[in-house]
Amino acid sequence: MGLFNEFSTIPTLLRNVVENIHKPEQTFLIHKKNTAWEEISFGDTLEYADAVSSFFLDKAIVKGDRMGLIIENSPEYVFYDQGIQQIGAINVSIYPTLSEQEVAYIINDSGMKAILIGNPFLFKKITKIASNCRQLQYIIPAFADYEKIALPEDFSTEVISYAAILELKGRLTKERLFEISTLRNAVLPSDTSSLIYTSGTTGTPKGVMLSHSNLVENVKVCLEQIPVIDETETFLSFLPLSHVFERTATYHVCCAQGCKIAFAQSLELLAKNMGEIRPTVMNCVPRLLERIHDKAIKSGTADGGLKSKIFLWALEAGQQYRNIKENGKTPGLLSAGKKALAEKLVFSKIKEKTGGNLKFMISGGAALPKNVGEFFGNLGIKILEGFGLTETSPVMAVTEFHRQVYGTVGRVIPGIEIGIQHVETKKMINIQTHETFKENFECEEGEIIVRGHCVMQGYFNKPAETAEAIDKDNWFHTGDIGRFYKGNLQITDRLKNMIVNAYGKNVYPTPVENNYLKSLKIDGLFLIGDKREYLTAFVIPNRENMQEHFNLKDEFFERPEVFIDDKEIMDWIAADIRKYSNDLAKFERIKHFKVKRNPFSIDEGEITPTLKAKRKVIEKKYADTINEMYLEGANAD
Repeated sequence: MGLFNEFSTIPTLLRNVVENIHKPEQTFLIHKKNTAWEEISFGDTLEYADAVSSFFLDKAIVKGDRMGLIIENSPEYVFYDQGIQQIGAINVSIYPTLSEQEVAYIINDSGMKAILIGNPFLFKKITKIASNCRQLQYIIPAFADYEKIALPEDFSTEVISYAAILELKGRLTKERLFEISTLRNAVLPSDTSSLIYTSGTTGTPKGVMLSHSNLVENVKVCLEQIPVIDETETFLSFLPLSHVFERTATYHVCCAQGCKIAFAQSLELLAKNMGEIRPTVMNCVPRLLERIHDKAIKSGTADGGLKSKIFLWALEAGQQYRNIKENGKTPGLLSAGKKALAEKLVFSKIKEKTGGNLKFMISGGAALPKNVGEFFGNLGIKILEGFGLTETSPVMAVTEFHRQVYGTVGRVIPGIEIGIQHVETKKMINIQTHETFKENFECEEGEIIVRGHCVMQGYFNKPAETAEAIDKDNWFHTGDIGRFYKGNLQITDRLKNMIVNAYGKNVYPTPVENNYLKSLKIDGLFLIGDKREYLTAFVIPNRENMQEHFNLKDEFFERPEVFIDDKEIMDWIAADIRKYSNDLAKFERIKHFKVKRNPFSIDEGEITPTLKAKRKVIEKKYADTINEMYLEGANAD
């Protein structure tokens, strides 16, 4: 395991690697340049970071200034992040998929002074809103030929080539390097390292302030719980570094341990990149694992006959072997022999498609279906699960490498407390720590609350929202419902209505629904999409406007059919769905919908007396219609 300084900060992690783990020329970053993979050493990374630091010092950037990034995963992200953090500036990463309005809000709310931009499309987005972002001083494109892109007439922000900044590498004076070193040593664990914006239930994005200590301690304790990660690992990174999960579980872990990071070209080329890079560790979302699972099952059984029988026999052999091991017993010669044959005939071929070297994968961002986890376990590919939020740096619990309980998110990490609190009475049901772990412990469910080193400093410039989230006893209220099962944390429900799609993207229904409710044709909307690839909705039409437009009689609304399937009405609604989708990020847009003839009813138990939708009730009641909607969507695709 890598060595930590007693008071580590993000910019000291890589310095520690060069001083105690690897020589400077050892490969750190790997990326595809044109048609070949290019390697960048730890030493070169630090020199590029110094170049970034030096440039911003010349621009009078000081400790505490907020510095933006809207760029895909790449070495350029790392150089910039390391460069700003070692002079005490704060990383504000923005999802590239956010709408112009959301990006402008984050730039202005954070008081961002500069932003690194990854491609021409994002450059056009930023230059379009720059005139409304008065504190933004520098726009830094990290791609060639940006000069050829026309700028708006009212544009006045300074544009500076990132390539020109990086050309400072290796050309800094001893005096400047000493200045950077002094500033790096002045960064404290308690200083804010990152602002990560996450939407609240009111729809206003909130900047989660995470300190250097929050992030570094999270890395430390996760490595304690998964001690098999060492300096020989190669991580393949494809989840966005703008999200705290990938940033901590890949980037910061590799900075701490001296592992290599290879950046995938895209989600579409991920399978190809896995074969080329042959990673040992990957962080992923459940949807990727579900796709591998579905493809393997389809491929193994599609032709029927002997091939299918061998495939199903191999899975059964793998399951028997896994069950014996997980029950703490040693497989006998017969079970071990079956497993070895299954490995040769079936499992090795599936593993080869992942590169053949995976020690394990970590799944986060959404719940992993129990059967999918067991499927990979049967193959001998270990899938670890973790749980946390942006506000918790993020990890609160993670599966131990040697102890798997499918359907749970693992053991409480060291140094924190996780409580289960009764939702209504607020009575504490149970509190668990890493040390109190017992393999057979169980308790009833309630809201999951947490306190300790992982909890954020608060929401940037939002003291009221911070006080609402963190109570007087320093417990952070997650809004998730769960319990302890076999000593591990198990997530059972959500207190809030947040939707987490199949890719781990968080969608808060209220602001999305309110956006569509700007349409005069729509009176109500119920968003659907938890654990799904995209959003769908039940739309309640504005009865008066619809009656007037289509000359409908009252009898139309008294028909027994719950949903309207008239094509003209559907097209009429669809026109506004398309119109107002333009104001949202892609993952927030409704792809398919059903028009409900009448509003949800209190009498039917669908809404509360205060007219709030009962999500679980509605989704259960109309489950067949929801499945039909997604089936229609799949066929349309």
